[in-house]
Amino acid sequence: MGYDFSLPGLGKPESSRPKRVAEAIRNELSILLLQKVRDARLRQVSITRVDMAPDLKRAKVYFSVAAGGHAGQAAKGLERARGFFRSSLARVMNLRYTPDLVFFQDRHIEENERLEQLFAELARERKPDADPE
Repeated sequence: MGYDFSLPGLGKPESSRPKRVAEAIRNELSILLLQKVRDARLRQVSITRVDMAPDLKRAKVYFSVAAGGHAGQAAKGLERARGFFRSSLARVMNLRYTPDLVFFQDRHIEENERLEQLFAELARERKPDADPE
């Protein structure tokens, strides 16, 4: 009787190293934004998360911009500072290769705010129906 080892979840377990490296990169980039970067376009930027490729050669860096900030300008500022970020990461982190940084605006926060507004609106619409006086 043979066993089928092709079932989901029976393969090689996913390494936790990319997650640890991603968190370290997120922390380091956040510190750099707060302490070292002088570009005015990046003053209202925060790094929300980093996703690492399994080979640790590419990092997708997700950022958000505080209310009143311009995401387009922030993206340009991050692209311009990419070399500075990579060289700083190379000095601080003990990696064979410094990952290529690719920046994306994190739209989850905006989407959550929009959903909260919709739910609040639905709750206001239902309240008069549930409370007849």
